[in-house]
Amino acid sequence: MFDFLQGIFRKPPYPPQNRDEVNRLIQELIHIGETDDFLSERPGHPFNMQCRHIRARQIGARLDELGGLELMLYVHDKIKNRLGKTLIAHLEYCWAEIGRWVP
Repeated sequence: MFDFLQGIFRKPPYPPQNRDEVNRLIQELIHIGETDDFLSERPGHPFNMQCRHIRARQIGARLDELGGLELMLYVHDKIKNRLGKTLIAHLEYCWAEIGRWVP
């Protein structure tokens, strides 16, 4: 319960001027998860040769640029709350090898 409340009241790990961009990226990740998933059984558009969603990886790289691992973890929590355990596990693997992210 403490982790849940801590997540709600945690200060976002990015400067206020990046708020709109981060919120758009979160919404885009939610849309990708709901429509395409973050992983595929076969490569091919919109998935790369490792069967990871190309745009979701680009978003992960941008989040890493904006706030590093701390921002990626913050967004991870937001996505997990919205999409659940299965899709968050897919996102974790999708983001492998981006910045300091370790699934």
